Amino acid sequence: MFQWLIADGFIPDTSCGRLESHESLCIVNPHSRDALIKIEIFFEHREPISGIELVCPARRTRHIRVDQLTAPSGTRIPRGVPYAMALTSELEIGVQLSRLDSSQAQLALMTVSGIRIGV
Repeated sequence: MFQWLIADGFIPDTSCGRLESHESLCIVNPHSRDALIKIEIFFEHREPISGIELVCPARRTRHIRVDQLTAPSGTRIPRGVPYAMALTSELEIGVQLSRLDSSQAQLALMTVSGIRIGV
């Protein structure tokens, strides 16, 4: 089992211009079989969101808008609230988070790699 952490998540709640502020989870699976990925979302002042699962097909990439991740309960990550994310998979995959902040005219783009930890 492999696990990755992304400590700084934040979906801006405002946008300026034509581009919508958002975050994207980018995954690459170099293996010859599909990777099942389980995701848990953590917050400072509320209970975690659990039960999110997705598949990254074998030898493919997957790009997911974080605001589209949905738990079985229907819960989604709220905008304007800091969060962290833990991803778990039986396969060693590549994990990256990108943020487009268009809350002002001088938009910003940030990308961070997930930190792999031992499980």
